Amino acid sequence: MEFIKTDITGVWIMEPRRHADARGYFCETFRRDLFESHIGKVDFVQENESMSVRGVVRGLHFQAPPFTQAKLVRVSEGRVLDVAVDLRPGSATFGRHIAVELSGESGRQLYVPRGFAHGFAVLSERARFQYKVDEYYHPEAEGAIRCVDPDLGIDWRIPAGEMILSPKDLSAKTYAEYLKAPLQF
Repeated sequence: MEFIKTDITGVWIMEPRRHADARGYFCETFRRDLFESHIGKVDFVQENESMSVRGVVRGLHFQAPPFTQAKLVRVSEGRVLDVAVDLRPGSATFGRHIAVELSGESGRQLYVPRGFAHGFAVLSERARFQYKVDEYYHPEAEGAIRCVDPDLGIDWRIPAGEMILSPKDLSAKTYAEYLKAPLQF
């Protein structure tokens, strides 16, 4: 597995080595010793999966302290644009985002540390999205920032008129509203 640093400290791209032949392929999607030697110790406690159709945008979600989550995300089927926004006060990249295409074909994964809002847009006809987290889901700690906020400048690669958003995501705070009382991650 190759570990690639990004421009945002703590966010990593992981690319598995696939061993392919006429039958298909095999690869390791997670190996604790390699992960910890590059990124550090993380104790994943829950794994989630969603299936979404083209145009769905989920996010930008986070869990507030003390229930913040680090995530290791991947796509096993289809293609998504995966986005993480740095919400760590004092970070040199506070408010910046990273956008990485993940697909079942490439096997590429993204590690998102605690202190980020996270979301993704489905670029293929459908996508199966999987992620490990290092903290259990706590509904009372759930937060969101509106994904289509122009202050964030995210190009979701889906025309606005084709985006499919949940009512919760449509009513999320704007980035400017979030900045009035930012969390201390």
